[in-house]
Amino acid sequence: MDGDDAESNGTVRVLHVDDDPAFADMAATFLERADERFVVETATNASEALARLDAGVDCVVSDYEMPGMDGIELLETVRERSLNLPFILFTGRGSEAVASDAISAGVTDYLQKGSSTDRYELLANRIENAVDSRRSRQMLNERTRRLETLISNLPGIVYRCRNEPGWPMETVEGEVEPLTGYTAEQLMSGEVSWGEEILHDEDRDDIWDQVQSSLESTDAFEVTYRIVTTAGTTKWMWERGRVVEQSDGDWDVLEGFITDITNQKQRERELERRTEELESLTETLEEQYRYLFEEAPVMAVVTRTEDGEPIVDDCNRRFVETLGYDREEIIDHWLAEFYTPDSAEEMLNGGGYERALSGEFVREDRALMTGDGEVVETLLRAVPRRDARDEIVGTLALYVDVSERKELEREKARLEEFAGIVSHDLRNPLNVAKSRTKLAREDGDLSHLDAAIRAHDRMEALIEDVLTLARTGEQVEDRVPVDLSEVSERSWSTLDTGEATLITETNQQVEADSSRLQQLVENLLQNAIQHGGDDVTITVGDLDGDAGFYVADDGPGIPESDRDDVFEAGFSTVDDGTGFGLRIVKQVAEAHGWDVRVTESEAGGARVEVRGVDD
Repeated sequence: MDGDDAESNGTVRVLHVDDDPAFADMAATFLERADERFVVETATNASEALARLDAGVDCVVSDYEMPGMDGIELLETVRERSLNLPFILFTGRGSEAVASDAISAGVTDYLQKGSSTDRYELLANRIENAVDSRRSRQMLNERTRRLETLISNLPGIVYRCRNEPGWPMETVEGEVEPLTGYTAEQLMSGEVSWGEEILHDEDRDDIWDQVQSSLESTDAFEVTYRIVTTAGTTKWMWERGRVVEQSDGDWDVLEGFITDITNQKQRERELERRTEELESLTETLEEQYRYLFEEAPVMAVVTRTEDGEPIVDDCNRRFVETLGYDREEIIDHWLAEFYTPDSAEEMLNGGGYERALSGEFVREDRALMTGDGEVVETLLRAVPRRDARDEIVGTLALYVDVSERKELEREKARLEEFAGIVSHDLRNPLNVAKSRTKLAREDGDLSHLDAAIRAHDRMEALIEDVLTLARTGEQVEDRVPVDLSEVSERSWSTLDTGEATLITETNQQVEADSSRLQQLVENLLQNAIQHGGDDVTITVGDLDGDAGFYVADDGPGIPESDRDDVFEAGFSTVDDGTGFGLRIVKQVAEAHGWDVRVTESEAGGARVEVRGVDD
């Protein structure tokens, strides 16, 4: 058992050194009777005693006169090994000279032997006092060491001060100079006042009031404030303290901890700033979404579910105008009120609405009823409507008026595109932006704001392309001669071209709507830049033996398996693409009566040909 183990269970190990074995054994017996904690071992000479010290001893009791090395010499040797080990000289030879030598050598106590057993009780008491005193000092030293280690590792300042204006410091430890520029000595000597010279003058009175108010109701306080360093830098501090002494009922002495929270404050301000910006941007995008909803080329109705049936939450201008109601007569009414009886029956009992609520994209024929009792035949595309938690709470119902059948196929295609964009491609990023902004406020995690910004960027791109799609589907009536080379150069100037190169090999005059032709060319050039690489070379030229032109690049090209799909809405092979660029190209071409197709360029890249062009 070593010294630490003995201390932990209360045992006191005593080494009694005496050249008379019989006396040593008798003394051991009396000592162990006097205190049950004692475990006494004996040695008959100094050499034997020194050999046993390494095994762990709490106190040495030694005779003075022994062969070889006497008790004083043993004491001196023990002190070389352990300065604080209790050593009691217990000898039958008592003299002032021996006592003086023992004291000079650092003896813990000195006691003469006697014939009475009371001497052993006295010796036991001396041993107990010496050991307890040493253990108390060791414990205090260990606690002091731990406290100093803790203070040295704390990211801040530990202090003790008087609770009066200026908060004069009695003790200051820790990172005083790194935090303030002042030394601990300057604060403790009163050369510098924490409350009057370091505390920011705009916070001084308020912090005093806060601390005193807290101390009136409890013995602790917690405050946040600013300080000014010797370099003139403003830092934010967080402080927690409590009363440790009182005098005549007044708070007298405080102890506490101060740490630098400047970085946290900066993050909080940045979070607030970015959150405000994102909220403003979200409001703007909500307005754009609203505009897109109102200007949609189809009738649109947003519903919420009550008792399993759809209630109109919102509807767009085309729905209102087609049915001939005021908006107030539609909002918050049952959607079935605006259906013919047969269509209402099919919606509610045929499972169409229930299927939409289960997540299915429903496509059905529906007959609406105007305010004048006229029937409007429509093609319905109903998609689930989700909230910020991605839970289905209703539907987005889009209706195409198919009363004039000659527009049916074109309107169907536009309906499919618009439904997919609004219900998923556009609404989902908006939900992401809202949710991420909310999480940023709750968690303080700026990474949520980065995700929200990416969602906003995608929505802006989608809204711009969708509005373009909504305009480019109409047939072109008025055409003028347009210089294809000038259109190409003008389009090129509007794009972020990087290291890309444009070559124009045409003098062709094209009979077209100038603005929409530029849309077509811009999207072809943009597509080539996105897919061709940073240093792509793009050529605009005339078709050989056919009326029309081409845009070709020397990039990786478009796989033959994808060439029939590239003109579909939403199809893209790059992560940041909206998938509407070539769809816009096709719509503009069809509006002019032209044909467009994809093939391979001479350089192995992509080549888009526009045929049937009048010049």
